Amino acid sequence: MKLDRDKRKKYRVSNKLKKFASNDRFRLSITRSLKNISAQIIDDSKKITLLSASSVEKDMKKETKMNKTELSKIVAEKLAKKAIEKKIKKIFFDRGVYKYHGRIKVFAETLRKNGMEF
Repeated sequence: MKLDRDKRKKYRVSNKLKKFASNDRFRLSITRSLKNISAQIIDDSKKITLLSASSVEKDMKKETKMNKTELSKIVAEKLAKKAIEKKIKKIFFDRGVYKYHGRIKVFAETLRKNGMEF
C-alpha cells in the first residue's frame, strides 16, 4: 500500500520517538487545523491517552475572539497544568507532519515555560 507524503512524515516522526520511548516519558501528540489546535499525552506502552486539551472544548468557546497563536498558548498552558497535576513532567514532543514553526513552536515554548521537559 502506497502512503501519501503526510502519512509518511507522520509515521517517520512517530516511529523515531517510539524507538526511544521509555516508561518514564510519554508522547505528546499535536494536531492542528486551520482554526483549532489540540494535543494529547499518550502512553505508548499501554496504548492509552492520559490527558488531552483542545481549543474546541466548551470552556474555550466562551473566550473572546483571539489570534490563533494566542489560542495555542492558552491550550498549551491548560495541558501543562493538567500534566503537572498528574505528576507528568518529562515528555517526547511528537509534532507529526507539522514543521517546528509558527503555532507549533509557540505551543512547545509555552509548555517549556510552564514546567514541561522535552
